[in-house]
Amino acid sequence: MFQLEVQAIHTGASAQDKEEAIRQVAAALTAAGNVAEGYVNGMLAREQQTTTFLGNGIAIPHGTTDTRDLVLKTGVQVYQFPQGVDWGDGQIAWVAIGIAAKSDEHLALLRQLTHVLSDDSVADQLKTASAEDLRALLMGEKQAAEFKFDTSLIATEVAASDLMTLQALNAGRLQAAGAVDASFVASVVSGAPLSLGQGIWLNDSASGNLNSAVAVSRAATPFVHQGENVALLLTVAAADERPLEVLGYLSNLLQANKAERLLKADAAGILALLTSEVDEAAEVLTAEFTIRNEHGLHARPGTALVTVIKQFNSDITVTNLDGSGKPANGRSLMKVVALGVKKGHRLRFTASGEDAQQALNAIEEAINSGLGEGVA
Repeated sequence: MFQLEVQAIHTGASAQDKEEAIRQVAAALTAAGNVAEGYVNGMLAREQQTTTFLGNGIAIPHGTTDTRDLVLKTGVQVYQFPQGVDWGDGQIAWVAIGIAAKSDEHLALLRQLTHVLSDDSVADQLKTASAEDLRALLMGEKQAAEFKFDTSLIATEVAASDLMTLQALNAGRLQAAGAVDASFVASVVSGAPLSLGQGIWLNDSASGNLNSAVAVSRAATPFVHQGENVALLLTVAAADERPLEVLGYLSNLLQANKAERLLKADAAGILALLTSEVDEAAEVLTAEFTIRNEHGLHARPGTALVTVIKQFNSDITVTNLDGSGKPANGRSLMKVVALGVKKGHRLRFTASGEDAQQALNAIEEAINSGLGEGVA
């Protein structure tokens, strides 16, 4: 995992404009031995092509593909601007993370950083934090324990003919994820789950909750338990209130008699239905496309994709089927880049709205054309 050193963080800086800020960052990258002289020209050129502002007061200036040969070793330099820098279109950057990457190493780095920076509550802290505190924020050391709910915690074709099998499978996955201890496992395996109707069941435990997480198991073939249908069991580990959001969306599905969606969707689809990223009450269209860009969805192709999506009124989410499986808001560059998309990864787009089909058609055309980088 990438480690950010305190000496790579420069607090209390000031710059009259974006160009001056970028030149400061480039000079620091050069002084640290990350890049050779001239890399700054690539950083300025990149900014002319597309903005590197991600949102929440954060920009990630970096060079163009043409200047990648000037990168000597992958690294970052972080500049804090307490007075803010206008990054264009009225967007103010409080922190600029200058990136030097030889190939696609920066995708993992970006995913790690944006996981923290996508938290809106962090933005105000970035303005005035000390170097040590800023490092801790960027590295996630001051972040609450991650809410664990991704496709690794969802099983869709379980060979089960009894509830105990589903209970044990969910509890085991939660324990393997570090979310619960042995007492939780014993409690949920021996306890009686609650039937919510429509084939959906729920269980949890008052003890052994270490971190908040959700696990889902769906039987390959539904069966009957005490006169009621069993198709899917959702097991909740609750160390705080974050699982309530998932339960809220589950409740909406049940109230709208839409639970069959959970019984037909794949793991990524179940995850999307149980998060706030999609409108589960609306009819939606989906399409899957493969990214062929040599270096995946870094800032430039990511921006091109988000720009296409913003042309339409429909709600559009993006899911990296070869990543965590978590859906991201297609209008947020930060969240799209944080998906960590590499060449060959499959993306699922879910669109809901009057122009959903037109949006998916435009997305397909943009991806097939290389998202501004040509076809790889």
